[in-house]
Amino acid sequence: MKILGIGNAIVDVICKVDEDFLDKNKLTKSTMKLIFDEKEFKNLLSNLKIEKTVSGGSVANSVVGLSQLGNKVGFIGKVCDDELGAKYEEGLKNENVEYFYSKKKEELPTGTCLILVTPDSERTMCTFLGTAGKINENDVNSDIITSSEVILLEGYLWDEGDPKKAFDKAISSAKKVAMSLSDQFCVDRHKPHFLDLVKNKLDITFANEQEILSLIDAKSFDDVISFGKELGKIIVVTRGNKGAIAIKGNEVSECGIKEGLKVVDLTGAGDLFAAGFLHGYINNLSLKDSLEKGTEMSAKVIQQIGARL
Repeated sequence: MKILGIGNAIVDVICKVDEDFLDKNKLTKSTMKLIFDEKEFKNLLSNLKIEKTVSGGSVANSVVGLSQLGNKVGFIGKVCDDELGAKYEEGLKNENVEYFYSKKKEELPTGTCLILVTPDSERTMCTFLGTAGKINENDVNSDIITSSEVILLEGYLWDEGDPKKAFDKAISSAKKVAMSLSDQFCVDRHKPHFLDLVKNKLDITFANEQEILSLIDAKSFDDVISFGKELGKIIVVTRGNKGAIAIKGNEVSECGIKEGLKVVDLTGAGDLFAAGFLHGYINNLSLKDSLEKGTEMSAKVIQQIGARL
């Protein structure tokens, strides 16, 4: 297996909304809010028209992108044996992703993420993790991990208790570990833990500019470059319209954005960027070429609705 993803198995429900809807529901644009009450989640959804429902979750989106590029990939993520859980599994299998999880009836339903797309194409997410957030070390098979060249994790999954144990088990068995920091709120909530992961456990870190600045309390982007050079591992940072940059020791590579795109929905831009970059990495492309592949994949996905090509 080239790459094994371990992440939140979540069904994405995509809806178009106006700015007022965000204000009215006290949502911060472009962030992800966790909702712990199923009633509150259903209430939010009841006022909306659904554009599209698709198997999602950040790492799962990346893994599907890698599969579409012809790589042999797998995924571990927890769903319930319910209608959405069955849909989720089917969605991965249709994309030639091996799904290493046997679903059963759980106390909580399959996780759902409400993706609200405003007229400026920005996406604001409300996530009810359901059973996805209850992943534990028994759900993670060490043999599958040791037979994979790289495992890909997401910051969204990291949480105290069982998910952390699952994370630790995966990292301790892995040959190479890549992880996305996922979201600035995630970074702020788990800063000391994430910093330890980046410095001591990860081989490749994916972040956007806000996430990495927040993680290392940087005053400017130059601090990020210095940090990356000292670290000596791979750090890949997406910088919006400034393009993307990869740092590996003293090697610093940059890549501009694709011009003239008709941007429809930014959901999945970072996930597909990671897919393209990792495709380059496992197929021994240069840092620069891996960045180019990441940029090409994210440019495709933002010109359509949803996070799957």
